[in-house]
Amino acid sequence: MTEEIIIAGFGGQGVLSMGKILAYSGIMQNQEVSWMPSYGPEMRGGTANVTVIVSDERISSPILNFYDTAIILNQQSMDKFEKTVKPGGLLLYDPNGIVRHPERKDITIYQIEGARLAVEMGNTKIFNMIVLGAFLKLKPIVKFENVIKGLQKSIPERYHKLIPMNESALKKGMESPQIYKVA
Repeated sequence: MTEEIIIAGFGGQGVLSMGKILAYSGIMQNQEVSWMPSYGPEMRGGTANVTVIVSDERISSPILNFYDTAIILNQQSMDKFEKTVKPGGLLLYDPNGIVRHPERKDITIYQIEGARLAVEMGNTKIFNMIVLGAFLKLKPIVKFENVIKGLQKSIPERYHKLIPMNESALKKGMESPQIYKVA
């Protein structure tokens, strides 16, 4: 099993953190992983993306042009990465701020209203964990307990008190993906 993923959105949405947690989760189950972030000098508010590869085999290169899954969190990322999903692949996106919805007919498309759900849960900072939960529901490439271990590894110990809230956000996301278009 090899899963090649692009996660893209604005800086400050937790794009890089989501990728890092996913990569650590793969490490926790003895898989090969690659985590390659990309962001502009402006960081918060600018565009950011991360490529994550989780595999049972050695990863030959972290540089990809096409992905099994794209997780899209803003319109600029939709415009740039929708076309890079391999035929038969998955595109998961938050519709908040999206004015041109995905149009591909050869991929499966899901929406997760992560921004709305985060507001309903009382903390907009858990947005990325809701989206990650939705992805893991659709493609359970890592076990839930390893995601929690990945969280513990990737966030500083002084913030470990927030892990239960992040765990709740992951579970909320797992309950919430909605099919948009089936390939």
